[in-house]
Amino acid sequence: MNVAIEPSWKEQLKGEFEKPYFEHLVTFLKNEKSAGKTIYPPGNKIFNAFAHTPFDNVKVVVIGQDPYHNPGQAHGLSFSVPDGIAPPPSLVNIFKEIKSDLDITINSTGNLEKWAKQGVLLLNASLTVEVNKPMSHSQAGWHTFTDETIKTISVKKENVVFLLWGRFAQNKEALIDTSKHLILKAAHPSPLSAYNGFYGCKHFSKTNAWLQEKGIEPLDWSL
Repeated sequence: MNVAIEPSWKEQLKGEFEKPYFEHLVTFLKNEKSAGKTIYPPGNKIFNAFAHTPFDNVKVVVIGQDPYHNPGQAHGLSFSVPDGIAPPPSLVNIFKEIKSDLDITINSTGNLEKWAKQGVLLLNASLTVEVNKPMSHSQAGWHTFTDETIKTISVKKENVVFLLWGRFAQNKEALIDTSKHLILKAAHPSPLSAYNGFYGCKHFSKTNAWLQEKGIEPLDWSL
């Protein structure tokens, strides 16, 4: 695995790359590839969330569980898919909530790079997965790395909005200093749970209201 990570993040997380767990993680991924296993996203997209959202630009953090495990979907941004790929069900439900909340209709793309470039860190807890095997890399060491990412944002930045959708993401609340950041929690946008509190959460307008209150440029959630 080529650890090509955006310079500001490389500086903030530099200590992690030398730690034993990260060395084990790199070895694990190399061994999986040597064994002929298909890993998503492609190697040059593993750190895509970091590439599109430098540390200084982070305004919002969206925490996903792991990359899409079907061919063609994962490109290193949580919930996002590349241009030309149909939005998966959870993303469709996110767009439904944006329509309800902000009266913005999104129907042309599932690629969330526009959000990332505005400061939305679309962070999966695991940055890789084996094809057709969800959560297959959840014990490989990625959670240690992404937890450290969340803690670094919490400690070194102020007035960041963390969108925690579903129980898995909400378990990350303990990593965040709630005295200087906003945490918004709701059910996961999956079709299995969206009706249990994701619909109607109004996280997108609430995020913008908080940012504006803090003198920070709000987000354009349209795509």
